[in-house]
Amino acid sequence: MWDRQVPELAKQWRVLRFDLPGHGGAPAHPAGSVAELATRLLATLDSIGVQRFGYAGCALGGAVGIELALRHPERLASLVLVAASPRFGTPDEFRQRGVIVRTNGLDPIARTSPDRWFTGSFAAAQPAITEWAVQMVRTTDPGCYIAACEALASFDVRTELGRVGVPTLVLVGSDDRVTGPAEARTLVAGVPDARLAVVPGASHLVPVEQPAAVTDLLVHHFSTAWQQPYDTGQTALPAAPVNPAIAAAPQVTPVAEIAPAAVPAQPVARPDRYETGLKIRREVLGDAHVDRALAESDGFSGEFQEFITRYAWGEIWDRPGLDRRTRSCITLTALVAGGHSEELAFHVRAALRNGLTPDEIKEVLLQAAVYCGVPAANSAFRVARQVVQEETTPAE
Repeated sequence: MWDRQVPELAKQWRVLRFDLPGHGGAPAHPAGSVAELATRLLATLDSIGVQRFGYAGCALGGAVGIELALRHPERLASLVLVAASPRFGTPDEFRQRGVIVRTNGLDPIARTSPDRWFTGSFAAAQPAITEWAVQMVRTTDPGCYIAACEALASFDVRTELGRVGVPTLVLVGSDDRVTGPAEARTLVAGVPDARLAVVPGASHLVPVEQPAAVTDLLVHHFSTAWQQPYDTGQTALPAAPVNPAIAAAPQVTPVAEIAPAAVPAQPVARPDRYETGLKIRREVLGDAHVDRALAESDGFSGEFQEFITRYAWGEIWDRPGLDRRTRSCITLTALVAGGHSEELAFHVRAALRNGLTPDEIKEVLLQAAVYCGVPAANSAFRVARQVVQEETTPAE
């Protein structure tokens, strides 16, 4: 993806490129959060002796860059965010994509990638590059792709952008329909030291579609925006996936860290589980469902909504003894036994999000037919079939 930028960058800097887990032939060790991707990247840089560097990342690669700037500011000297956003779509969209890949494989996503990544004129004029994009997605490890979707689903730094303390270039294609100029302006408005570059005639993968313009912008930014490390800590932000480029500067001796003095242990108060419950409830059932349930609550039902959020989701679903797949199996069986078809529908959706395949859900319902009764299972199959069809059919 960065082939056309590397020769010019390499004239002045040591350049390191990396693949996301399971992408481009990299080992298939899924990372389910942007923070974990950033941690792995820093470990790689540590292993080759790179302490302070400039970073450019596209899309998920950009999210990784923001994470680096927010959590590890002492490592980052300058930052370029390409086709990035402080929040990529909605969590429901990315978890839905994970369900589709788990059910149908990566081929439906691969076939539609050129439409999302390139302008129509570029795709028509460059069939070899278009095919490269399709094959890049098609050969990705499905588990790692799903994990990347989960990482983007949980990524939201809109309230933290003001803490990014590094010179930042926000670069976006004028025709990007995935993370377009509106998202880029949100980044520029939030990051204190940021400027915007809109590249005409480009869509999502700007470095591929307009390589010369991107090269010039990268060279100028890294040449003029390099920061020397402060005597004290500075704030930082995260980065992104798909082959982000890292331009490493000459090594700088790191400032020594001073360990904090020991503090006597204090009694730990029992935390309020509501916020934890709300987070898990959204991850499992989806924002749309939870927003609707909370919006429909009133003075009569509000306390009940608070109760199930705090207790069912914050206490039970957050317990470490069972994973979410197992909890979904148990929940589906209980709902079949109780004949709760309406609840069953959105917990079938939840089960798909939690990693169960349609075949595994079928097996749960067959098992339930033996112990809960054929009529109950008959109704459950009717509900589940409709939900599975809705959730696993790729969008045209």
